[in-house]
Amino acid sequence: MVTSRAAGFTRWFNLKSQISNRMTQAKKIDSILDAEINNPLSLSRTFFSRGMTVIAFALTALALLPLFAILYKILGEGLTHLSWEVLVSLPAPVGVEDQPNGFANAILGTALMVGIATLISVPIGVMTGIFLSEFGRENKAITNTIRFITVILSSVPSIVVGVFSYALIVVTTKAFSGVAGGFALAVIMLPVVALTTEQALKLVPTSYRLASAGLGGGRFQTMFRIIIPSALPTITTGILLAASRAAGETAPLIVTALSSQFWPPLVDKLGEIMQSPIGAETISKLKEIPETLLTPTPSMSVLIYSYASSPYKEQNELAWTAASVLLGMVLIASVASRTVTRKRLQNR
Repeated sequence: MVTSRAAGFTRWFNLKSQISNRMTQAKKIDSILDAEINNPLSLSRTFFSRGMTVIAFALTALALLPLFAILYKILGEGLTHLSWEVLVSLPAPVGVEDQPNGFANAILGTALMVGIATLISVPIGVMTGIFLSEFGRENKAITNTIRFITVILSSVPSIVVGVFSYALIVVTTKAFSGVAGGFALAVIMLPVVALTTEQALKLVPTSYRLASAGLGGGRFQTMFRIIIPSALPTITTGILLAASRAAGETAPLIVTALSSQFWPPLVDKLGEIMQSPIGAETISKLKEIPETLLTPTPSMSVLIYSYASSPYKEQNELAWTAASVLLGMVLIASVASRTVTRKRLQNR
């Protein structure tokens, strides 16, 4: 009996000693951590930390410097000559001072061709991204091949795309046109939209898919009601990035859409339709709309290229103004689309 009590007392004493030792070690660790956190760093570590911080800020500023330099130059040169007449007038002949000088036709032509490119590239690109992300897992060979081709297409020089569009559309229709220009821009936009959509869908958590399946949602229901709405802001950003790149392309439009000093024929035709009474004449004019797309179409990028290399000062100044307006168009489209998608997500 005495032996068992002595053994129990010994175990209790050993356990108490172990607990005491662990508490002592914990206090030592806490004191060490407190010293590391609260005490100042050594001179060498302080110098290294602050030096790396300065280097990080300096490299960030160096990376942003070209952007701010471009914006400063374009806005500084372009905004000084910006006026309402520039935005609503046609280009005036060189040397004519009593006529407004602008590039409204180029603004409408750019919007027209980017719109055509968007209508072609966005449905195909989004569906390609959906296939690569969600439905291509069963056959990885086909998926990898499509992804490889898409990546290669994104790196093809724009002039090559322009020559391809020239051979496919301009030679076939025997006319430079906005359709040819829009098709060339669509080929440029397509891989950007597809790859951005794929990455946006991969960022959606797998738990969303499992939750939808657990509630009885089918594969297509999950995709179009859960996954795509969740990835919509990122997809929209990719589409805007592709459209911004397309709006600034010059080489493919030179060999496909060419240019013009007049209003796009589509604008004139729509004006005639708006002024004419509803009837057989209106229907006949509506049938003529496709023909208006098969004519040379002005664009902002070609106008900037032509006027920037012109020997006339007034055209050089107009090129700077057109560049600033093009930047503004891209900025407005980006902000507006982000605002709309943000409001839609907040209302869900």
